[in-house]
Formats: sequence, C-alpha cells, structure tokens
Amino acid sequence: MRVVAFGGGHGLSASLRALRGQGHDITAVVTVADDGGSSGRLRSERSALPPGDLRQALAALAADRPDTRQTAELFQHRFAPDGRDHSPLDGHTVGNLVLVGLMEQLGDPVSALDHAARMVDASGRVLPMAVKAVGIEADIRGADPRRPGMLLTVVGQHAVAVAPGHVEAVRLTPADPPACPEAVAAVEQADWLIFGPGSWYTSVIPHLLVPELAAAIVASRARRLVTLNLAAEPETWGLSAADHLAALRWYLPELKVDTVLADGTAVGDPEPVRRAAESLGARLVLAPVAVADGSPRHDPEALGAALVPVLGASR
Repeated sequence: MRVVAFGGGHGLSASLRALRGQGHDITAVVTVADDGGSSGRLRSERSALPPGDLRQALAALAADRPDTRQTAELFQHRFAPDGRDHSPLDGHTVGNLVLVGLMEQLGDPVSALDHAARMVDASGRVLPMAVKAVGIEADIRGADPRRPGMLLTVVGQHAVAVAPGHVEAVRLTPADPPACPEAVAAVEQADWLIFGPGSWYTSVIPHLLVPELAAAIVASRARRLVTLNLAAEPETWGLSAADHLAALRWYLPELKVDTVLADGTAVGDPEPVRRAAESLGARLVLAPVAVADGSPRHDPEALGAALVPVLGASR
C-alpha cells in the first residue's frame, strides 16, 4: 500500500509512528513554513529549508533497532543552556544541524533527506511540500485582545499558531511556491492520502495551498483519509470538529474524502461531524485513538490499530 501522509510537527509524527511497521510504502510530505526556534534561526541565517518538522518525521520513521533508535534520539537532542554565557548552539537540535549541513553539502534538500533517512533506516521517505521555504500569514479577528472586533493580519507560522482570536483566512507567501516534484509524483502514485492530525491552519491546510500539490491531490486516484484532532489549539479556538472539515473544503473545494477518523470521546455528539464528513463524500469512523492519560495526544499504537481496517477496506 502506497501511503502519503501530509502534515508537520507532532501530529504528523503520531501518524507516521502509527503507520510504521504495517508494511506500507510511506511518504511523509512535510510543511516548510516554520519560522520559530531552531528552525527559524537556521532558515534565516543559512537560507535553508526549516528542518525541524522534517527531522521529526525522520525520527518517527526510524527503524526500531538499538543503533537506529540511538541515531534518532541523537537527531532529537536539543542543546540546552548550561548556565554560562549564551552559546550559538543553545536551542538547536543535532538533527536540524545535520539536515542543514547535508543540504549545503549535497546541494539538494531531497538528496539530503534521503541520506538522513538511510542514517536511521527510515521505513519510508520524507519530502518537503515545496522546494523553497514558505511563509504563512493569516487574517485573524481578535488577534489583539484590546480590539476584539478588529481584523488583523498576523505574519509568520509561529505567530499564527499562538495568536488568539478567530482565523478568517490563511495564505502562503509566495502564493504559488514550487512544489517538490518528488512529492507530486508520490501523490500521483499513492493508494491513500492522509491528512492530519496536526495544527490545522499551519500544518495541514498549507499543503492545499501549494497549487501544483493541490492539483495532484485532486487528480490522484488515491483514497483520502482525514484524521481529526483531539482538541482545539490556539489557532483553532472556537472551531468544532465539523468546522475543521469545512475548512478543508473552503481551501480546496474540489477535495473529496473517503474516510474521516475521529475519537468518539473527543468529538462528543457525532452527528454534526458525520454530516460534515458526508459533505466531503466521506464516512465517519469513530475509534479510541487518544493516549490513556486523558491528554489530547494521539496514541500511535491505538491510531495504528484504527488505521488497519480503514486502509485495508475495499472501495
């Protein structure tokens, strides 16, 4: 089964960990809009693709052996301040530095990611959604708590992700970034396309805003799965689970979906979600996919168990 999973950050990592080990041919297509923390610094200082979400996807797909686990843990190691004078390494992760070094050495982000994937014996391929870093900006009503009725433009992925208020529109800058050709090819050849979980406006929807990638998603003969989040994030306060599905259709009206996967406890009354799923052409599947401690995080093992019958279903 050729599976393409779209997203970034912890949501995509959970999805990849759920898929890993099921025997699928996995491709992770990762957003490249991050402008905060270590990724933001490397993006600014080295004119590199922001590596953080790419690194997390590689770590999630790393083979489950002592040597590859150690390498994946090394990639995730973050240099913490040691109480002395500020060091340029403070806040950087080893994997971010390795990826940027490989990009500079090999001159191509895809070659760099393929090389890093071999370092951890990844059970899949990690690709950027675009070959150049992109920006995110959003029109948010209530971004300034002192003026709750005013519509303000918030610039930058990190700023959009943490801004209060209601997102009324989100867009990429530039509006038509060049898609990664290998990502487009993976979509064209896929059996399943998986969207979410993850930050809706800054990790999931951006893929629908890259024109070449969006066209490939619409034209692909693959089936499509949307995995809903377990709780609202700052950028989606006030949005119901049904609203999350409506947002996908707003940004890509031609999008058709086969299955929407959600946690029954998280969605509450399933009927609005079921109707929203049906508006996309999808059936709603409810399954317990949250971690047992009650926090709003997907359990990769439970999510993997829920995906097995979905991905194995016939048309």
